[in-house]
Amino acid sequence: MSTLKNSKGGKKGLLSGSMQNMVIILAAVVLFLVFYFINPSFASKGNLLTMAKSLVPYAILALGVTFVIATGGIDLSIGTVCIGSAVLAGALCKTGVSVEDGTLWLTIPVILASGILFGLINGLLVAKCKIAPFIATLGTMLVSRGLTAVISEAVRKTSSAVKYPTTGWFQKVFTNLNGFPIGIVWVLVLTIICMVVMYKTKIGRYILAIGSNEEAARLSGINTDKYKIIAYVIGGFFASLAALFYTAANPSLTIASGNGMELDAIAGVYIGGTSTTGGSASVLGTILGSMILVIIRQGLNLAMSGGSAVSATNITYAVTGVIVVGAVLLDVLKKKSAAKVKIDKKALKQAEQEKQTQV
Repeated sequence: MSTLKNSKGGKKGLLSGSMQNMVIILAAVVLFLVFYFINPSFASKGNLLTMAKSLVPYAILALGVTFVIATGGIDLSIGTVCIGSAVLAGALCKTGVSVEDGTLWLTIPVILASGILFGLINGLLVAKCKIAPFIATLGTMLVSRGLTAVISEAVRKTSSAVKYPTTGWFQKVFTNLNGFPIGIVWVLVLTIICMVVMYKTKIGRYILAIGSNEEAARLSGINTDKYKIIAYVIGGFFASLAALFYTAANPSLTIASGNGMELDAIAGVYIGGTSTTGGSASVLGTILGSMILVIIRQGLNLAMSGGSAVSATNITYAVTGVIVVGAVLLDVLKKKSAAKVKIDKKALKQAEQEKQTQV
């Protein structure tokens, strides 16, 4: 019986998620057309390539943090871990004034190991030390930024930027393959992998169960601490993956590069329909939400490029904030509506039972 109920609930959730994704796609199309009419160059090949390249690291960051948010948590450290791991790896593996091809391949395991390590630390702080996710990841965000800066400056003997090669195999693998934004292919592959893990494996089901009701998940025999840690490790790993794509597109890095990346990634997750309190997640919606933000950012940059006194960046922040609040509000209203329907059904069932008893 329970299996049947879960199956029906899953079908309803899938239907609801599909409708929500359709709404996001429609919103993206409308925004694209609006910015095109404001400035036709918005649809130019060069601008589309720019948007595709800028989407990749944010989308990958968002994919990873989707698993964390699905548990009912948050990870504020993914942005600094992303940039910090690339800066640290570049500082450790440089030859001369920059990272050369001979040592470039060494940076990849260093970057990935850094992300996994910080993800593991976050998971242990949240799951084992019982520190609130906001506080734990705020702390690791500051630690990763400061520690990376100290180590890299000690190695480089200077606070100047870490420089990666501007051309070569690194760019061809992670950003530009003969003019094609190869990062988009990576995003598609990673999205499919994340969907399989989230919806078709024990890891994803247990993560969603923890977000839905952690105590019930624990009482049913799920090792909630273990799967919380796994969620944060996935978030850290994807942050380090995003670093590869960001670095390939932006070869000159400082510890301040990409400030606020974590906020854009988290905003994309919320806009995409993943519940702010956990228990439900939309992997595809995360990608669509990230696309919305890129369209808005690039569209405003072009629309206000004619010498406007107002900064397009600040307008982007304001618009993004409104959208995120709206997305969270919709999530709250949806949950209230679902709870009311559940209560009404329960009351109706009780009334029917009383009626049958009286008869």
